[in-house]
Amino acid sequence: MLRIALFDDNKKFCDSFSVLLEGMEELKLNGIFPDCRDLEQKIRKCQPDVVLMDIEMPGVNGIEATREIRLKFPEVKVLIQTVFEDHDKIFHAICAGANGYLLKSTPPSKIIDAILDVSQGGSPMSPSVARKVLFLLQNYGDAGNKASTVDFKLTAREKEILAWLVSGLSYKLIAEKCGISYETVRTHMKNIYEKLHVASMTEAVAVALQNKLLP
Repeated sequence: MLRIALFDDNKKFCDSFSVLLEGMEELKLNGIFPDCRDLEQKIRKCQPDVVLMDIEMPGVNGIEATREIRLKFPEVKVLIQTVFEDHDKIFHAICAGANGYLLKSTPPSKIIDAILDVSQGGSPMSPSVARKVLFLLQNYGDAGNKASTVDFKLTAREKEILAWLVSGLSYKLIAEKCGISYETVRTHMKNIYEKLHVASMTEAVAVALQNKLLP
C-alpha cells in the first residue's frame, strides 16, 4: 500500500482528495497539512511514499519544500499539484526536484494514475505542462553548444545571483546564500534583467545558459 501525504491550504480540495482515496486498497492518506512549517517532522511522522505538493501556501512555498524533501528524503516522490502553469513555476519546480507536475483541473482518475505512475519512477505531467517543458528543453537544451558573443557587463555578484537563480533558488534563499537582504537581491535582479534585455526569470536563465555567463 502506498502512503500519501498532502500539503495544501485549500480545505475544499483536501476534503475532496480525502474522499477520493476512501476505500482504496492501494493508496492510504497518511497526512494532510495546510503548510510546510516543520516539514521534516511532518514527513517523518507520516512516512509517505508520495507527497502531493501545492505551490502557494503560507510560510514556506511548495517549491522550497520540494527541494528540502529531495535533499533530506530522496526516496520520497514529490508530485506538484497546483493551479499554476507558467514557465517560471514549472522551471523552478523541476529544478527543485519535483517528480511530476499536475494541474488541479486534472480529473480524479488521472490523479490516481499519476500517483501510481510517480511511485514507479514515472514523471506524470498535465498535457499543457508537458508542452511547456518541451518548450523549455527546445530553447535551452543545446545552450551549452552556443558560444558567448555579447559582453553583458554583469558584475561578479550579479553572476553569482544568476547562478543561484539557474539552480532554482527563490529570492529569499538567494539572499540567505549571499548574506544580503531580500530587497538587495531584487535590486540585483532588476539590474540583471536590464543588462540581459529580458523580462522574466525564464528568459534570464535562457540567456545565461546560451551565452555561458555563469561563473
